[in-house]
Amino acid sequence: MAGEMVEFKSNGATARGYLSAPAAGRGPGVVVLQEWWGLVPHIKDVCDRFAREGFVALAPDLYHGDVARSPDEAGKMMMALNIERTEKDLRGAIDYLLGHEAVEGERVGTVGFCMGGVLSLYAAAVNEQVGACVVFYGIHPKVEPPLENLRAPVLGLYAERDASVPPAAVRALEARLRELGKAAEMHIYPGTEHAFFNDTRPEVYDASAASDAWRRTLEFFRRHLG
Repeated sequence: MAGEMVEFKSNGATARGYLSAPAAGRGPGVVVLQEWWGLVPHIKDVCDRFAREGFVALAPDLYHGDVARSPDEAGKMMMALNIERTEKDLRGAIDYLLGHEAVEGERVGTVGFCMGGVLSLYAAAVNEQVGACVVFYGIHPKVEPPLENLRAPVLGLYAERDASVPPAAVRALEARLRELGKAAEMHIYPGTEHAFFNDTRPEVYDASAASDAWRRTLEFFRRHLG
């Protein structure tokens, strides 16, 4: 099926998101979490890419219709994000996927980019229905996932030249996860910048790193979600 906007329940309210499912039928569910720009065409394209690989992908609209048009606006929108409401939206998106006729399995994966990266880790730490978590250079100063509650294995994908999430911060997160007995696998791509996966931003996009990160993401989800 072609991707489409859908509505789902979010703790008594209604949220929206972009859903893309395999043309051939059923598959594991994946929640795709936006960068600080919002639910932009790039994130919808990532959902479509997952669908072509046999997954049912849902990207909840965490800005509820708004999108950023500049880095300054994106930063303000990210910092204004209501974390309590976002947690409800994340839980609603997971419940929606698990109740969808095309979704197989009892758990979903989460994957996010930039702001969505740390929200992917947050969702996995607060919801036991997450069976695998992928983090692309996750950062949000106001979000602190309760890592001690994490059950899902984590795949982290980071950039060497990322001023927001430098390698030292990645290694510290990896050490903390292992100290807590959590399964974590981290990769730092040499010579890359923050947002290296975003092919709509030629100034930072790195085709080689993005291709490898995508391969790792698919293998990780297939291993842990079936």
